[in-house]
Amino acid sequence: MIRAASTAPRRILATSLRIKHKHLTPPLTTRLCVAIVTPTTRTYTRLRRATYATMSSATSFFDFKPADKKGQPYDLAKLNNKVVLVVNTASKCGFTPQFAGLEKLYKDLKAQYPDDFEILGFPCNQFGGQDPGSNDEIQSFCQVNYGVSFPVLGKVDVNGDKADPAFEWLKNEKPGLMGLKRVKWNFEKFLIGRDGKVKGRWASTKKPEDLKADIEKEIKAGKA
Repeated sequence: MIRAASTAPRRILATSLRIKHKHLTPPLTTRLCVAIVTPTTRTYTRLRRATYATMSSATSFFDFKPADKKGQPYDLAKLNNKVVLVVNTASKCGFTPQFAGLEKLYKDLKAQYPDDFEILGFPCNQFGGQDPGSNDEIQSFCQVNYGVSFPVLGKVDVNGDKADPAFEWLKNEKPGLMGLKRVKWNFEKFLIGRDGKVKGRWASTKKPEDLKADIEKEIKAGKA
């Protein structure tokens, strides 16, 4: 008798739960999908369209406005008619000591051509998580350890769906070896001419001091 009495309530409860699940769950699931997924999808689509619009209308590196160290737009148009070396940097990479070479190159060329040259650093944490700090921490690291005086902008992605439009444009304009567009590692380098076009692209292993001749060639070509 005890066994029969204890089984009946469980059967009733199970039947009740199945009825509630059948009639209530689908509408609730649908409402949650509409409330959560749809706005996210729409926002993502708008962002991607904006990126493509910027890239499709750009004819020069100077058409872009990446975020600076404070998250504000850095209008590259102010560098128009200058030769610019673009580097995706990292603070905890085997190539991080290249900051010293970049700073020396910057000072040497600025002394010779004060109005004709600029270096832009773009911190990136996509390769081995080697730049995990905040923008402020990255700025402090660069200045304290290497005395960096050239502009280091805000942290960006250089590959993938969230890649900064300026880097998407750079990669499309100057693919790497075998036509591969992806940035492969920290401290890749792009050289921009006075006209905003990409004049050269080098792998991480290319030392900053070995770029001086190429940079001077571009500077002098614009002065001719």
